[in-house]
Amino acid sequence: MNRRTLLASAALAFGLGMSGTAIAQDKTKVGFVFVGPIGDGGWTYEHNEGRLAVEAHFGDAVETIYQESVPEGADAERVLTQMALSGADLIFTTSFGYMDPTLNVAAKFPNVKFEHATGYKRADNVGTYSARFYEGRAVQGHIAGKLTKSNIVGYIASYPIPEVIRGINAAYIHASKVNPDIQFKVIWAYTWFDPAKEADAATALIEQGADVILQHTDSTAPQAAAEKAGNVYTFGQASDMAEYAPMPRVSSIIDNWAPYYIDRVQAVIDGTWESDDTWDGIGAGMVKIGEITDAVPAEIKAEALALQEAIASGAYHPFTGPLNRQDGTPWLAEGETADDGTLLGMNFYVEGLSGEIPQ
Repeated sequence: MNRRTLLASAALAFGLGMSGTAIAQDKTKVGFVFVGPIGDGGWTYEHNEGRLAVEAHFGDAVETIYQESVPEGADAERVLTQMALSGADLIFTTSFGYMDPTLNVAAKFPNVKFEHATGYKRADNVGTYSARFYEGRAVQGHIAGKLTKSNIVGYIASYPIPEVIRGINAAYIHASKVNPDIQFKVIWAYTWFDPAKEADAATALIEQGADVILQHTDSTAPQAAAEKAGNVYTFGQASDMAEYAPMPRVSSIIDNWAPYYIDRVQAVIDGTWESDDTWDGIGAGMVKIGEITDAVPAEIKAEALALQEAIASGAYHPFTGPLNRQDGTPWLAEGETADDGTLLGMNFYVEGLSGEIPQ
């Protein structure tokens, strides 16, 4: 082979190599960090459904990677660092406890875009997103207040953060509106996903007289415990959990992440991505109410659907006064609605709830 042939071959090889690199660079790589297993049936399941929707929407133009069951803390930083080093263009971190790890890793990789779910800290390359879950809790509370015969509603709470406290308050406000004798019993599980703990919490609440169980944890274990006990109503959390329909699961809050994920990936592809805060609810379709089953009387179902529609249209805000804080001090006057700043930092119960919020 002469020198000219060698040079031509080298140039061709170089060109092919560059072409392959260009193709690789043209494929946007998107990472997802999950706090639970993708088969949890709840929170992580729905986030993974959003990831799969990204793959279906973009096809070969996008590659997704994910890591499931990542503890909140140092492990999250390690996983995020590995994703960034692997060439990820955009990384979604899907639990509150990933907030500081996301910021820490983002500072080291300024060319990578990060999106953190349910947090409140931003940077030039870190945006935040969450859903107004409390809107769905209001609908659940209305149904719970009407369905209970014992007047005791059990609530399995994960961690004492504003997101969870908002949900408890919204559910209680709307349960007590239709049933002034209602009592809420709250058990703090200190986990997002632990089927054994969640089952134990549900069983304990049922033993205390609860015939309706609400949850802000992610497994279907409370539904299984309710089914075993019999005559106990539950609601799907984050996902439909329809395998427990029509009883004990009578409806659900469904987190619909797919449109948001597709939109943000498209922004990265288009070069228009900017750090932003997104907090959408029923009206925008980020929060959905699962089918209200026939285990719920038609009149109650109609009321719940009317409440859902009023929230979706903006005609009604779930935190509308008059409302007092737990100690009886005024919070919202007649007709006044809560501002987002207060809701985002909510660290108090409303009047009528018993017990203390753990510190």
